[in-house]
Amino acid sequence: MERLKSVLSNVLNIKADTITDETSPDNVDLWDSLVGLMLVTELEGQFNIKFSMDEVVAIKNVGDIKEILMKHGITLNK
Repeated sequence: MERLKSVLSNVLNIKADTITDETSPDNVDLWDSLVGLMLVTELEGQFNIKFSMDEVVAIKNVGDIKEILMKHGITLNK
């Protein structure tokens, strides 16, 4: 989970300790569609995976990102 929070913190320019499953474009000013694509690209690189277009479209918050990462076999330790 720390690795995920680090990526999110860096891309979204927010403090890692403020990130929850509910963190989303609705409550992070910088998180727009362009930053969302940058986030997907960074996550793909950091976790060595490839998101499908359906997965990218399904991301509405950090909880969704965690679910998708787990589907790709990524273990998110607390």
